[in-house]
Amino acid sequence: MNGYLNESNFVMLEEGFTSRDLLENQLVELCQAVRSDQQALFVADLGDIVKKHLLFLKALPRVKPYFPVRCNGSEGVIRLLAELGAGFACTNKAEITRVQSIGVPADKIFYSSPCKQVAHIKHAASHGVQLMTFDNEVELSKVARSHPHARMLLGIAADSSPSAHPSMMFGATLKSCRHLLETAKEQAVEVVGISFHLGSCGLEPQAFAQSVAAAQLAFEMGTELGYRMHLLDIGGGFPSTEDSRARFEEIAAVINSALDLYFPDGCGVEIVARPGRYYVNSAFTFAASITAMEEVPAEQPGSDEEEPGGKKSLMYHLSDGIYGTFSCLLFDSPCPRPQLHKKRCPDHPSHSSSLRGPPAHPDDCVADGLELPELQVGDWLIFEDMGAYTIATSSPFGGCPQPQITYTMSRVAWKAVQLFQGKPPQTEDDRETVCAPLSCGWEMAETLCVTPVFAPASII
Repeated sequence: MNGYLNESNFVMLEEGFTSRDLLENQLVELCQAVRSDQQALFVADLGDIVKKHLLFLKALPRVKPYFPVRCNGSEGVIRLLAELGAGFACTNKAEITRVQSIGVPADKIFYSSPCKQVAHIKHAASHGVQLMTFDNEVELSKVARSHPHARMLLGIAADSSPSAHPSMMFGATLKSCRHLLETAKEQAVEVVGISFHLGSCGLEPQAFAQSVAAAQLAFEMGTELGYRMHLLDIGGGFPSTEDSRARFEEIAAVINSALDLYFPDGCGVEIVARPGRYYVNSAFTFAASITAMEEVPAEQPGSDEEEPGGKKSLMYHLSDGIYGTFSCLLFDSPCPRPQLHKKRCPDHPSHSSSLRGPPAHPDDCVADGLELPELQVGDWLIFEDMGAYTIATSSPFGGCPQPQITYTMSRVAWKAVQLFQGKPPQTEDDRETVCAPLSCGWEMAETLCVTPVFAPASII
């Protein structure tokens, strides 16, 4: 074991008990408490992340994952992925510091921001972080002056959607690549490869193939100029749930075909990726309490439509909103449909309902157009698939306390982590438990029963 994660970092779930069960129990205790300051909380299933990691390594055996800390900077996630051997993509000094504070070495860190502050570049240099990107002359000059030992990836533009607005895209065009590579040569900056990032909005699998083909052309330009081009970063954009527009396995098949064609095995090029939402979104479940409610007259602004027969339209204020955990809605994430903690009688009528953040912020809109039974102040709503862009961006703005995070992992998942690191289960019964996942829904039995062939190593 690498020593980043141990059993004190999470709640061990025994057979037949799930992270959702733990959340339900916590909410019952909070409802029964005479007084509690806890108004929002997360429960995170680290075992779900373990399964995603094993699936990633199986589906993309040539690709080394570097997790973007911006997506979820929680300590449990970072410790688990470090234990599994993943690298980390950081966008600023704070993220680099956070990852290095648990002992992650500098050669497992990629300073991936396309727009970097000079002070942060100097911090990276002084802490041994060398790998970073550039896509214009200004960024190139900043790095040349502040980090002479940097190893740079040239970021190229990758449009995952025909409707993407050019002004919102990062990355150099193929037409400008040669000039940027020549400028890097003049400034004695070492360029080691090419990077692109598609993002997860409206992703088409073939966009990966097109971007890999463009990267191969940029590689040729760099090689012609004398650079030792040996690293390709294919960025992120991998779906997090089965109901996504394109399934992960479908995208992986397209990527593998493109890599075999343009960067065949044995060509000397290492491949890395930055899967974020894919890893953590489904692992986190969030619960928020109702702090206030009001009836909205149908004819007033803010209601959905005129309600026939005098049907009520209700507005609920939650203990958290878009200035905190629900800031994920600003990152193109749809609001998950809320689930009720307290089950209502089927005969209770539903009402047109909307969810808002704390009352101090009237523009804090979480969701509209919901059909919910009438709820009460103090009731809890549960939201699944809340692991991406909820933790890193959450802040106590408006006086809301930071949500507590309870990390969980099943015993079979923990044994899988140990097996992954080459530590065999202590007893034959343990090995049979890991290799017989019938009761816990593991899909990677054949992977769990052997030490993985791929072990992420330094890319520099």
